[in-house]
Amino acid sequence: MQLERLTAEDLVSLGGSAAVGRHLRSLVPSGASVEAEVRQITERVRAEGDAAVLELTRQLDTGGAQPLPLLVAAPELDEAIKRLPLELVAGLQVAIANVAEVAQAGSVGDQVVALPQGQRVTVREVPVARAAVYVPGGRAPYPSTVVMGVVAARAAGVLDVAVCSPPRRDREIDAAILGTCRLCGVERVYRMGGAQAIAALAFGTETVQRVDVVVGPGNLYVQEAKRLLSATIGSEGYAGPSDLLVVLGAQAGAREVRLAALDLLAQGEHGEGSIVVGVACSARVGDELASTLQELARAAPRESGARFALVEASDQHQALAIANAFAPEHLQLIGAEVEALAPRATAAGCVFVGAGSATAFGDYVAGSNHILPTAGAARFGSGLSPHHFRRRVSEVQIDDQAAAKLAGAGVPIARAEGFEWHARSMEARMGDN
Repeated sequence: MQLERLTAEDLVSLGGSAAVGRHLRSLVPSGASVEAEVRQITERVRAEGDAAVLELTRQLDTGGAQPLPLLVAAPELDEAIKRLPLELVAGLQVAIANVAEVAQAGSVGDQVVALPQGQRVTVREVPVARAAVYVPGGRAPYPSTVVMGVVAARAAGVLDVAVCSPPRRDREIDAAILGTCRLCGVERVYRMGGAQAIAALAFGTETVQRVDVVVGPGNLYVQEAKRLLSATIGSEGYAGPSDLLVVLGAQAGAREVRLAALDLLAQGEHGEGSIVVGVACSARVGDELASTLQELARAAPRESGARFALVEASDQHQALAIANAFAPEHLQLIGAEVEALAPRATAAGCVFVGAGSATAFGDYVAGSNHILPTAGAARFGSGLSPHHFRRRVSEVQIDDQAAAKLAGAGVPIARAEGFEWHARSMEARMGDN
């Protein structure tokens, strides 16, 4: 494995924590722009519907073989769950229950605010009518993504939730994905992926029902399609290649170092485009983490394709500043002095506190959602929750007395902005007009 190391001297030469965060991000190239190609795909799907999706699936997913119908038949979902190992079904059921409980706890509901002038504003949370979850294909099936997306949508009150996933070369979707869809109560599963899937969900086709929101991680084409179609379909934001930053305290022992190395290698399994970073709060811990990583990596069955970096911080405060500047998808804090700083970790998709809190648990069964902002988007974005499937609608009720009071404040503002009819609209409710 290739491991980039940054010493304390390197941090000084880079010029501070913010610069270190930018440098770490630069280790993974942003990639060539695919905007023109994705725009062409989305326009083709809008114009040709099913025919375009099927032809693109033939070209990009099934190796030239004629794809199966876009919509997976209900008996196929029933058959898929029968083929799953019992221990996998049991694990998925634990994941579904835990994610559902956390999602429900985060639901706020309607709020009514009575204001001093006498008016009342009700903020209602209204679920979207239809949503879809994009489940990546590629190197492995991701049934856990079905759980994360569908359960959050259900907790929001969305009644119609679909799933799409690209078929393999044999034209099928993996049984683990289909079986999990059945466990989550999904009735519509589409054999499609890539930018063409996002476009089909945004515009609708003869087979694919148009949805209001699509969530889920995906490659550069999927994310670009979400961006291009953001005025047509909602999404949770950028969810691209994975990243992890682990902070190890200065007093970390051999067990903590080994656990951190395992966690870094685990996140590296997500492959090309991913970046995993260890931040050690002492030179000793940094040296031990580097040697442990190299030792464990030699036993790995294959090269992951992820980028690995190791940073030597002067203390836990500098380490946390680097973490906030990097804004990781996942942040792990190991060591008493580091764990105490968890409330100050303000730019991470999810924070895992303590040696027992492996990111891998969050990927599957901890109850937190694993669809998280990547590529530094944790500075302004949040992990998937029911809020991504809801709209806030404000309902305003103003009686005559309140209107008279409010007009005195509103009319000068309207005239300052040059909107005379706004001013007269409010003046007409002052009681003497």
